[in-house]
Amino acid sequence: MLRFAHIEYLWALAVIPVFILLFIWVSRWKSKALQSLGDRNVVNNIVADVSFSAPRLKFILFTIAYALLVIGIADPQIGSKIVEEKRKGADLMILLDVSNSMLSQDMMPNRLENAKQAIAQLIDNLHSDRIGIIIFAGEAYVQLPMTTDYSAAKLFLNSINPSMVPTQGTAIGAAIDLGIKSFDFNDGTGKSMIIITDGENHEDDAVAAAKNALDRDVTINVIGMGSPEGAAIPIYQGNKQVGFHVDSAGQTVISKLDENMGKEIAAAGNGTYVRATNANSGLNIVMSQIEKIQRKTYDAKSFKDFEDRFQFFLAAALLCLVIEFFITNRKSLRLSKVKLFEVKNP
Repeated sequence: MLRFAHIEYLWALAVIPVFILLFIWVSRWKSKALQSLGDRNVVNNIVADVSFSAPRLKFILFTIAYALLVIGIADPQIGSKIVEEKRKGADLMILLDVSNSMLSQDMMPNRLENAKQAIAQLIDNLHSDRIGIIIFAGEAYVQLPMTTDYSAAKLFLNSINPSMVPTQGTAIGAAIDLGIKSFDFNDGTGKSMIIITDGENHEDDAVAAAKNALDRDVTINVIGMGSPEGAAIPIYQGNKQVGFHVDSAGQTVISKLDENMGKEIAAAGNGTYVRATNANSGLNIVMSQIEKIQRKTYDAKSFKDFEDRFQFFLAAALLCLVIEFFITNRKSLRLSKVKLFEVKNP
């Protein structure tokens, strides 16, 4: 597995075409300047000991050295093998509501983006706990299986949007059931779920699913997104808002936070309910509850054996520069005497 520790430095390679264009322009300018001096044969005799191929070779070596230097500074690294290690932690599954109502803007910039920002902060504060992400609307899907790769977790998190679940609704119970199936109960680690939703569950019995999870020693905490007053649900075409959802009577649909539903699910799952605000996501309160669950040692696998390879590129760049330095613009007297294709008269 190859990666760059500072991949942004590779943008410096974009100037190589500029170098090439400048070299071509200067070469043509020199050629025209020589032609302007007079007869070409006479000029060639005057500059007979000047090598016209040496500048090209020096430029090629310089360009290669520059490219190798940039790659070296970007620090290419190779993960040679998967490293197994022992970690002590718990399993935390995030159940994120991605129904259209989560686009309501009674939280800034909207409920869903506010929730994603809170989850990103949560990931930043994790150390050895495994995390997974399930998204749900009318159906539930595993977006990220249990992992300790927090970078991957944030990458998957950034890509989440309502279009990922084609069936609309809010099937919280289905998400809880899928969360239970995603846990490995053989490793003995503590399990917990955090449901982030506006609570408008219309699809199934979420409270019964929460009780079933508690029977498996999985606690469930709920963070309510939105406000009891609610807000309209915007409609987007691409990135442009084109209106709001309306009901069959043509009235604008107002999505309101169902706090009672959230409290019932949290109570059934022996967890905590918190209502998020623009100033406070409520994760601190929920995490204080999660800290109480049991943490055990488990086997973790990751590409940790990354080895730096920048030294090879820097050494090759230095070698090219040294060779370029010793190449002169004058012809070699010894090489000029060698005439491989000269035909001698008998």
